[in-house]
Amino acid sequence: MNQETLPVDQVPGDAVKLAARKLPGLRIPISTYRLQLNHRFKFKDAEAVIPYLYELGITDCYTSPYFLARAGSLHGYDILDHHRLNPEIGTDKEYDEFTEEIRRHGMGQLLDIVPNHMSISGRENLWWMDVLENGPSSVYADFFDIDWKPVKAVLENKVLLPILGEQYGRILENQELKLTFEDGTFAVLYYDLKLPLNPSTYIHILKYRIDHLETEMGNDHVQFQEFLSIITALNHLPSSTEKDPEKRLERRREKESIKRRLTHLVNEIHVIRAFVAENLQAFNGVAGDPRSFDMLDQLLGDQVYRLSHWRVATDEINYRRFFDINELAAIRVENLQVFRETHELILKLVGRRR
Repeated sequence: MNQETLPVDQVPGDAVKLAARKLPGLRIPISTYRLQLNHRFKFKDAEAVIPYLYELGITDCYTSPYFLARAGSLHGYDILDHHRLNPEIGTDKEYDEFTEEIRRHGMGQLLDIVPNHMSISGRENLWWMDVLENGPSSVYADFFDIDWKPVKAVLENKVLLPILGEQYGRILENQELKLTFEDGTFAVLYYDLKLPLNPSTYIHILKYRIDHLETEMGNDHVQFQEFLSIITALNHLPSSTEKDPEKRLERRREKESIKRRLTHLVNEIHVIRAFVAENLQAFNGVAGDPRSFDMLDQLLGDQVYRLSHWRVATDEINYRRFFDINELAAIRVENLQVFRETHELILKLVGRRR
């Protein structure tokens, strides 16, 4: 395409207006400048440099990803949520002020987006946490590219998590894996990483020493009957391998109902609260007694993930990564639902500027 040549004495920033006259309704970037947004350079900082960039002759700001990413991210590629702006970079108001300043100078914006992978290294990725809790039955199971039937049979319907700094047995006996209970949810802590348990396996914890609870409360006690009812409900949850859409939704609905009931019971009844706390202590084992970790080992073996030393990732990992970075899991953007989810906010932002 032929382009007009600007007169030598013309203000460089006028190239923006020239491009707009040539192609009304269609923007062709003439010159771009990369703005690397993070907690050190926020929307406010970017807004302040727009007049300077305009004078340089920059027609379009090329911004790094600014959706919610891992805390402290300097690049934004370790995204956690495609539906939210990163609060470390600024508020919605500050974003609007930044983009308004771009528009005021007749400039445009190119946004670097991350629709093909997400960070899974912490507990903040709700899609990934749901997969680790529910396996193939998760409503987000199809969002990630996971081989649920790999060559290694022991990994069928499981996700390999190569996150351990040592061999699994040593980590277990060093008490680096700790069973916890909070807000009706059982989970395992590995330092600052919180791994949810499959709700169906809560039964292992709740039924342990249940005869002691029955003796203390009495079989006819209304709260003890509620406790038993919760165990029955857990027994009737659709399986973590269930892929029928209706069953997936049923599992999601019922497990959350069970968690609410369990939260209320533990908060209200001291005897049950003490019972759960004592069971957690028993499952977490005793230092120096390898056999005391058998129950926790069995519980972890029943989860939809398998914990392993990070060195096995190359040979056994069964989820697609971004290159070979274990902490970045690929998502199936070719799936229409995933495409819609990852582009929803982007399209809203574009729509606000029309």
